[in-house]
Amino acid sequence: MKKRVNNMKVVITGGTKGIGWAMVEEFAANGFDIAICSRSKKDLDHRAAALLAVYPDIRVITKTVDMSKKKEVLDFAARITEYWGEVDVLINNAGVFLPGAISEEEDGSLETMIETNLYSAYHLTRALLPIMLPKKKGHIFNICSIASKIAYPNGGSYSISKFALLGFSKVLREEMKEQGIRVTSILPGATWSNSWKGVDLPDDRLMKASDIAKTVYNAYVLSQSAVVEEIVLRPQLGDL
Repeated sequence: MKKRVNNMKVVITGGTKGIGWAMVEEFAANGFDIAICSRSKKDLDHRAAALLAVYPDIRVITKTVDMSKKKEVLDFAARITEYWGEVDVLINNAGVFLPGAISEEEDGSLETMIETNLYSAYHLTRALLPIMLPKKKGHIFNICSIASKIAYPNGGSYSISKFALLGFSKVLREEMKEQGIRVTSILPGATWSNSWKGVDLPDDRLMKASDIAKTVYNAYVLSQSAVVEEIVLRPQLGDL
Protein backbone atom coordinates (compact mmCIF):
# COMPACT_ATOMS: atom_id res chain seq x y z
CA MET A 1 0.00 0.00 0.00
CA LYS A 2 1.25 3.45 -0.89
CA LYS A 3 0.78 6.57 1.21
CA ARG A 4 -1.05 9.63 -0.04
CA VAL A 5 1.39 12.43 -0.94
CA ASN A 6 -0.99 15.30 -1.81
CA ASN A 7 -4.64 16.19 -1.98
CA MET A 8 -4.83 17.25 -5.61
CA LYS A 9 -7.86 16.16 -7.62
CA VAL A 10 -8.11 14.88 -11.18
CA VAL A 11 -11.19 14.08 -13.27
CA ILE A 12 -10.67 11.55 -16.08
CA THR A 13 -13.51 10.58 -18.39
CA GLY A 14 -13.49 7.12 -19.92
CA GLY A 15 -11.14 6.15 -17.13
CA THR A 16 -11.54 2.38 -16.89
CA LYS A 17 -9.75 1.20 -20.03
CA GLY A 18 -6.78 1.88 -22.29
CA ILE A 19 -5.32 5.37 -22.19
CA GLY A 20 -7.88 6.48 -19.62
CA TRP A 21 -6.95 3.79 -17.11
CA ALA A 22 -3.23 4.37 -17.71
CA MET A 23 -3.74 8.03 -16.79
CA VAL A 24 -5.72 7.04 -13.70
CA GLU A 25 -2.83 4.85 -12.56
CA GLU A 26 -0.27 7.58 -13.25
CA PHE A 27 -2.11 10.27 -11.29
CA ALA A 28 -3.05 7.90 -8.45
CA ALA A 29 0.62 6.94 -8.10
CA ASN A 30 1.32 10.62 -7.55
CA GLY A 31 -1.25 10.96 -4.78
CA PHE A 32 -4.20 12.44 -6.62
CA ASP A 33 -7.81 11.89 -5.65
CA ILE A 34 -9.53 10.41 -8.69
CA ALA A 35 -12.93 10.93 -10.32
CA ILE A 36 -13.74 8.59 -13.20
CA CYS A 37 -16.76 7.66 -15.24
CA SER A 38 -17.71 4.86 -17.58
CA ARG A 39 -20.82 3.30 -19.02
CA SER A 40 -20.08 0.09 -17.08
CA LYS A 41 -20.71 0.05 -13.32
CA LYS A 42 -18.93 -3.29 -13.12
CA ASP A 43 -15.78 -1.81 -14.65
CA LEU A 44 -15.97 1.20 -12.34
CA ASP A 45 -16.36 -0.94 -9.22
CA HIS A 46 -13.47 -3.17 -10.28
CA ARG A 47 -11.15 -0.24 -11.00
CA ALA A 48 -12.07 1.61 -7.81
CA ALA A 49 -11.31 -1.48 -5.74
CA ALA A 50 -7.99 -1.93 -7.52
CA LEU A 51 -7.00 1.67 -6.84
CA LEU A 52 -7.93 1.63 -3.18
CA ALA A 53 -6.10 -1.65 -2.62
CA VAL A 54 -2.86 0.06 -3.63
CA TYR A 55 -3.61 3.64 -2.57
CA PRO A 56 -5.95 3.41 0.43
CA ASP A 57 -5.54 7.07 1.36
CA ILE A 58 -6.85 8.56 -1.87
CA ARG A 59 -10.50 9.34 -2.49
CA VAL A 60 -12.23 7.91 -5.53
CA ILE A 61 -15.44 9.14 -7.13
CA THR A 62 -17.10 6.91 -9.72
CA LYS A 63 -20.25 7.35 -11.75
CA THR A 64 -21.85 5.47 -14.61
CA VAL A 65 -22.16 7.95 -17.46
CA ASP A 66 -23.00 7.77 -21.13
CA MET A 67 -20.88 10.69 -22.30
CA SER A 68 -23.08 11.23 -25.36
CA LYS A 69 -25.91 12.29 -23.01
CA LYS A 70 -25.65 15.91 -21.82
CA LYS A 71 -27.71 15.33 -18.67
CA GLU A 72 -25.51 12.44 -17.56
CA VAL A 73 -22.38 14.51 -18.15
CA LEU A 74 -23.81 17.35 -16.08
CA ASP A 75 -24.86 14.92 -13.33
CA PHE A 76 -21.25 13.71 -13.18
CA ALA A 77 -20.04 17.30 -12.84
CA ALA A 78 -22.62 17.93 -10.12
CA ARG A 79 -21.38 14.96 -8.09
CA ILE A 80 -17.79 16.19 -8.34
CA THR A 81 -18.83 19.68 -7.31
CA GLU A 82 -20.83 18.34 -4.36
CA TYR A 83 -18.15 15.97 -3.04
CA TRP A 84 -15.00 17.95 -3.83
CA GLY A 85 -15.89 21.54 -4.63
CA GLU A 86 -12.63 21.91 -6.58
CA VAL A 87 -10.72 20.28 -9.43
CA ASP A 88 -7.03 20.64 -10.27
CA VAL A 89 -6.86 18.61 -13.48
CA LEU A 90 -9.58 17.75 -15.98
CA ILE A 91 -8.81 15.19 -18.67
CA ASN A 92 -11.42 14.93 -21.39
CA ASN A 93 -10.55 11.45 -22.62
CA ALA A 94 -13.86 9.68 -23.34
CA GLY A 95 -14.43 8.91 -26.99
CA VAL A 96 -15.82 6.45 -29.49
CA PHE A 97 -14.51 5.28 -32.86
CA LEU A 98 -16.89 4.00 -35.51
CA PRO A 99 -14.96 3.27 -38.70
CA GLY A 100 -16.29 4.11 -42.12
CA ALA A 101 -16.04 6.51 -45.02
CA ILE A 102 -18.41 9.49 -45.07
CA SER A 103 -20.22 8.13 -48.11
CA GLU A 104 -20.63 4.67 -46.60
CA GLU A 105 -20.91 4.94 -42.81
CA GLU A 106 -24.22 4.25 -41.07
CA ASP A 107 -26.66 7.09 -40.65
CA GLY A 108 -26.18 8.65 -37.23
CA SER A 109 -22.44 7.98 -37.02
CA LEU A 110 -21.60 11.66 -37.14
CA GLU A 111 -24.09 12.52 -34.41
CA THR A 112 -22.87 9.70 -32.16
CA MET A 113 -19.22 10.69 -32.44
CA ILE A 114 -19.78 14.44 -32.22
CA GLU A 115 -21.88 13.96 -29.08
CA THR A 116 -19.36 11.61 -27.46
CA ASN A 117 -16.04 13.00 -28.66
CA LEU A 118 -16.82 16.73 -28.70
CA TYR A 119 -19.98 17.70 -26.84
CA SER A 120 -19.02 15.69 -23.77
CA ALA A 121 -15.77 17.65 -23.40
CA TYR A 122 -17.56 20.94 -24.01
CA HIS A 123 -20.32 20.32 -21.47
CA LEU A 124 -18.09 18.85 -18.75
CA THR A 125 -15.53 21.62 -19.10
CA ARG A 126 -18.21 24.32 -18.86
CA ALA A 127 -19.75 22.61 -15.83
CA LEU A 128 -16.44 22.33 -13.93
CA LEU A 129 -14.89 25.69 -14.80
CA PRO A 130 -16.88 27.46 -12.03
CA ILE A 131 -14.94 25.44 -9.43
CA MET A 132 -11.61 25.79 -11.27
CA LEU A 133 -11.58 29.48 -12.13
CA PRO A 134 -11.57 30.86 -8.55
CA LYS A 135 -8.23 29.14 -7.86
CA LYS A 136 -6.59 30.86 -10.86
CA LYS A 137 -4.76 27.65 -11.67
CA GLY A 138 -5.45 24.19 -13.00
CA HIS A 139 -4.92 22.17 -16.15
CA ILE A 140 -7.31 20.87 -18.80
CA PHE A 141 -6.18 18.13 -21.17
CA ASN A 142 -8.19 17.23 -24.25
CA ILE A 143 -7.28 13.83 -25.67
CA CYS A 144 -7.53 14.44 -29.38
CA SER A 145 -5.90 12.23 -32.01
CA ILE A 146 -3.62 12.18 -35.02
CA ALA A 147 -7.01 12.19 -36.75
CA SER A 148 -7.36 15.77 -35.47
CA LYS A 149 -4.61 16.73 -37.92
CA ILE A 150 -4.93 14.47 -40.93
CA ALA A 151 -7.81 12.67 -42.59
CA TYR A 152 -7.15 8.99 -43.18
CA PRO A 153 -8.97 6.16 -44.95
CA ASN A 154 -12.02 4.88 -43.10
CA GLY A 155 -11.80 7.76 -40.63
CA GLY A 156 -15.00 9.48 -41.76
CA SER A 157 -16.96 11.17 -39.01
CA TYR A 158 -14.38 10.17 -36.41
CA SER A 159 -11.89 12.52 -38.02
CA ILE A 160 -14.52 15.25 -38.21
CA SER A 161 -15.21 14.93 -34.47
CA LYS A 162 -11.52 14.95 -33.58
CA PHE A 163 -10.78 17.95 -35.81
CA ALA A 164 -13.57 19.70 -33.91
CA LEU A 165 -12.17 18.65 -30.52
CA LEU A 166 -8.80 20.16 -31.40
CA GLY A 167 -10.59 23.36 -32.43
CA PHE A 168 -12.41 23.44 -29.09
CA SER A 169 -9.11 22.94 -27.30
CA LYS A 170 -7.45 25.83 -29.17
CA VAL A 171 -10.32 28.20 -28.39
CA LEU A 172 -10.30 27.15 -24.73
CA ARG A 173 -6.55 27.75 -24.53
CA GLU A 174 -6.99 31.34 -25.70
CA GLU A 175 -9.84 32.00 -23.28
CA MET A 176 -8.02 30.54 -20.27
CA LYS A 177 -4.66 32.30 -20.79
CA GLU A 178 -5.45 35.15 -18.42
CA GLN A 179 -7.32 32.89 -16.00
CA GLY A 180 -4.29 30.85 -14.93
CA ILE A 181 -5.69 27.59 -16.33
CA ARG A 182 -3.43 25.72 -18.71
CA VAL A 183 -4.91 23.85 -21.69
CA THR A 184 -3.10 21.09 -23.56
CA SER A 185 -4.16 19.10 -26.62
CA ILE A 186 -2.81 15.53 -26.75
CA LEU A 187 -2.75 13.95 -30.22
CA PRO A 188 -1.78 10.25 -29.98
CA GLY A 189 -1.30 7.97 -32.93
CA ALA A 190 -1.91 4.22 -32.77
CA THR A 191 -1.88 3.09 -29.14
CA TRP A 192 -2.64 -0.30 -27.62
CA SER A 193 -6.19 0.01 -26.31
CA ASN A 194 -9.58 -1.63 -26.88
CA SER A 195 -9.74 -0.06 -30.35
CA TRP A 196 -6.80 -2.24 -31.42
CA LYS A 197 -7.66 -5.33 -29.39
CA GLY A 198 -7.02 -8.52 -31.32
CA VAL A 199 -4.93 -6.89 -34.05
CA ASP A 200 -2.08 -9.16 -35.15
CA LEU A 201 0.86 -6.78 -34.87
CA PRO A 202 4.16 -6.85 -32.96
CA ASP A 203 3.91 -5.36 -29.48
CA ASP A 204 6.29 -2.54 -30.34
CA ARG A 205 4.40 -1.47 -33.47
CA LEU A 206 1.93 0.56 -31.41
CA MET A 207 2.57 2.86 -28.48
CA LYS A 208 1.74 1.79 -24.95
CA ALA A 209 -1.10 3.51 -23.12
CA SER A 210 1.38 4.27 -20.36
CA ASP A 211 3.41 6.34 -22.84
CA ILE A 212 0.46 8.69 -23.23
CA ALA A 213 -0.18 8.78 -19.48
CA LYS A 214 3.42 9.69 -18.67
CA THR A 215 3.37 12.40 -21.34
CA VAL A 216 0.24 13.95 -19.84
CA TYR A 217 1.64 13.91 -16.33
CA ASN A 218 4.98 15.36 -17.39
CA ALA A 219 3.17 18.21 -19.15
CA TYR A 220 1.19 18.82 -15.97
CA VAL A 221 4.21 19.09 -13.64
CA LEU A 222 5.78 22.00 -15.51
CA SER A 223 5.74 25.30 -13.65
CA GLN A 224 2.65 27.50 -13.80
CA SER A 225 4.53 29.87 -16.09
CA ALA A 226 4.79 27.25 -18.83
CA VAL A 227 2.25 25.29 -20.86
CA VAL A 228 2.68 22.72 -23.59
CA GLU A 229 -0.12 23.68 -25.95
CA GLU A 230 -0.06 20.64 -28.21
CA ILE A 231 1.68 17.26 -28.16
CA VAL A 232 1.76 14.85 -31.11
CA LEU A 233 2.82 11.27 -30.36
CA ARG A 234 3.33 8.55 -32.95
CA PRO A 235 4.70 5.02 -32.92
CA GLN A 236 8.39 5.00 -33.75
CA LEU A 237 7.63 3.28 -37.07
CA GLY A 238 4.96 5.84 -37.93
CA ASP A 239 1.22 5.79 -38.46
CA LEU A 240 -0.69 2.67 -39.39
